[in-house]
Amino acid sequence: MKRTLTVSLMMVLALGFLGSTLRAQGVLTGTWKTIADEGDDKGKANSYLDIFVKDGVYFARISKLLLEPADKVCDKCKGDLKGKPLIGLVIMSDMKKTGSIDKDMGEEYAGGDIMDPDNGKSYRCKIWIKGDTLTVRGYLAMFHRTQYWYRVK
Repeated sequence: MKRTLTVSLMMVLALGFLGSTLRAQGVLTGTWKTIADEGDDKGKANSYLDIFVKDGVYFARISKLLLEPADKVCDKCKGDLKGKPLIGLVIMSDMKKTGSIDKDMGEEYAGGDIMDPDNGKSYRCKIWIKGDTLTVRGYLAMFHRTQYWYRVK
């Protein structure tokens, strides 16, 4: 009887821990709202991005501009992307789930790049998802810039 109670208690605790871990994570695919973190529009909703998965790898494309005209093109992009419309432009690529979970930021994805269409530069990227918040961090050497994206419901 005592052993059954101990085993039952251990299972309840394990399920509680697993449940809280799963709640900390989220579904990465879907539509996310970006917030401007620099300039005159700092703090304003900037755009919607659709995150999608292809062959187990995650990408994000701009689906709607909130502060710019819908026909704006990427005039600072390089190569084939120069002059392309921002809507439909893939700005994040090759992100993979790492299996790491940060208790504050959530489940980690890394290994890809993110491009800032405002300056045309690409950066190494890490993202963390926790609930309906995505922490997005672009890296250039030892420096980084962090943005928060919010799920559009």
